[in-house]
This record gives sequence, C-alpha cells and structure tokens, in this order.
Amino acid sequence: MNDENGPGVPKIRASVCMATYKGAAFVREQIASILAELGPDDELVVVDDASPDETAAIVEGIDDLRIRLVRSPVNRGYVRSFEEAIRLSRGEYVFLSDQDDVWIPGRLELMLAALSGSMVVASNFDMLGGGNRPWIPRLKSADSRRHVANLFAILIGYRAYYGCGMAFRREAARCFTPIPAYVRESHDLWLAICGNVAGSITHLDESTIYRRIHESNQTPAGLRSLPKIVAARVMLVRLMVEALRRTRRRV
Repeated sequence: MNDENGPGVPKIRASVCMATYKGAAFVREQIASILAELGPDDELVVVDDASPDETAAIVEGIDDLRIRLVRSPVNRGYVRSFEEAIRLSRGEYVFLSDQDDVWIPGRLELMLAALSGSMVVASNFDMLGGGNRPWIPRLKSADSRRHVANLFAILIGYRAYYGCGMAFRREAARCFTPIPAYVRESHDLWLAICGNVAGSITHLDESTIYRRIHESNQTPAGLRSLPKIVAARVMLVRLMVEALRRTRRRV
C-alpha cells in the first residue's frame, strides 16, 4: 500500500486517525459509524498498539479500501500510536478518533466547515445510551476566541477538550507533532494548547460523537492523588511554553 500522495494516487481530503488496543468489543461499531461519514477521497488510519486480542484482525477483516491498518510490534501507549497514525496520514484535514465511541451523523461535514476558518476544531459529545456526562462543562462557541481564558481553563481542568471530538488542518501538525517525549497522556490538551496559542481554534456547541464509558477507557477516571495532579499541571505549563516556542519559530 502506498503511504504517499503521488502520481496516480487520489488526493486525500480527510484522514481519521485511530489508536486501538484491546478494542475487540467495540471497534467494529465505531468503524462502521466512521465509514458512513467518509467520502471516497477520505481515509481511516488505524494503528493497533500490539493488542493481545482480536482487535487488529477485526479491523483487517473489514472490506473497505479506505482503511489502512498498521500493526505495532510492541505496545507504546496510545499517545505514540496516535502520533504514528498522524505521521502516516495523508489528508488535508486530520480527525482523531477513539476505538470505542460512535460518530453522530453529520460530524465530518460540520467539523470540516469549522476548519475552513480555524486550524483546530473541538466539539462536544453525548453519552452513548444516555446517562450523565462528566462534570466538566460543555464547550461553548462563544469561548472560541478567548484564548488566554481557554489556556487558563486547561490548566485548572475546566475545559472539555477531548481528542475524540477534535480535528485539525494539516498545517497545525507543524506545532502538534512531534508530540513532546514527556507526554504520556493528554495529547488532546496538547492539541488544544497549540490551537489556542496560535489563536486559531473553534469550539462547536454541537455534539458530534456518542462517547462510551467503560472500565477499559484510556482517559483517566476518578480522583487523582495530589502528586499526580501537580505533575500534570507542571506538564501543561511546559506544553504551553513549548507551543509558544514552536509557533514563534514558524512565523
């Protein structure tokens, strides 16, 4: 399979980047919801993080030429898997996708429209099957240009930036990648920091995915210890400084 846009290879509009690991129970439903949104000039890049179950086999068994599966020989964690998927993607617009959610119809076009004027877009989500959302407030479109306030809200844990609800234009990858080596989680907050530091992010009031909460979610759940909270805040400050450095470097 050719990994590059070259002579005779159609230009890719949107790339959906998915990291999978032990997702056999849900990945087929998620991929079906994604493929229903994609056009013939889009792609789904799946990097399987050495799953010990049938996840990769399930993805491989889906008969659709828009799917590109890469099997990692060793487990590297979901941040590095997403980074690899982004590196391999070819689209002008890049969407992040978890393995266990369900896309709401209309998601792709709604977010592409937002990306026509911003480098990064972040949307809301509803809970699959109903139920209560996490306590963190929904994103509001009115806050899209309040970049300093958004950065402060990220720092105190009050902005609902979830990677599964985010996408970016290819040019934003110049800030977003490579993801700093010290980032082991919260790649979505790093993307939101890049968008806010660059002054180019759009919040959508709409929900574009149904999020599934289960015991194997990679997003940390519950209360954390004080040392972990402090370490996470230090990392976010470092990321803000790094985003400013990268943005200035590319001006």
